[in-house]
Amino acid sequence: MTGPDAPRLYEVLEATWPAARIVDEGPWRLREGRGGGQRVSAATAIGPVSEDDVIDAEKSMAELGQPPIFMIRGEDAELDAMLEARGYPIVDPVNLYVAEAKDLTAEMKIASAIPAWPPLALQREIWEEGGIGPGRLDVMCRAKGPKTSILGRTSDTPGGTAFVAADGDVAMVHAIEVSEAERRQGIGERLMHACANWAVSNGVAWLSLIVTKANEPANEKSNIFLISSSSPAILMIKSTCAPNDK
Repeated sequence: MTGPDAPRLYEVLEATWPAARIVDEGPWRLREGRGGGQRVSAATAIGPVSEDDVIDAEKSMAELGQPPIFMIRGEDAELDAMLEARGYPIVDPVNLYVAEAKDLTAEMKIASAIPAWPPLALQREIWEEGGIGPGRLDVMCRAKGPKTSILGRTSDTPGGTAFVAADGDVAMVHAIEVSEAERRQGIGERLMHACANWAVSNGVAWLSLIVTKANEPANEKSNIFLISSSSPAILMIKSTCAPNDK
């Protein structure tokens, strides 16, 4: 079975981790993030762009009260070069992985991974400890398709949480967070298995995951855990500032 390609994964990212507002203006898609992080605040090119267009986008983002942030996809080499010439560093390169959801399902011990929507207070606390605050929780609430959060546990101790949402036949996992005290105990893997179980139970064929390239342990696990028929799709964030994003 041929998996979703990079453009399709970009669509899934847009649907499952949505901006508060999207405005198509000239050759740009502008996003209003309202505290939801870089990916929901970034501009992307929807047509050929010039240096003047970049300046216009910077002004438009300033009018939204946001710093200039651009999301670069595989086809955006010319824009990437323009931004580099203007002094924009890469601040958040990520990989997008995908696999058939059924290949990642697993039998789960009772209460080891609990689906919950809306998220429980315990999950909000775990996310907050990891820097995922109210703005990103609002992003989760905005996703319009099937969605849930997963609470991961070791024995009787809540130790991790994740958010998963679907767009058509593809689900995407976001905001995996494991409490520092509970790391290296397999909670991350259990959360992924639970997300795959949820996807299959909702008739979703594919499960995808977004991982920052700086997160080497997660990328190493993803290369094994999420078997992809092709190289991971790549996204980069370029900005004159570097707020934390998850």
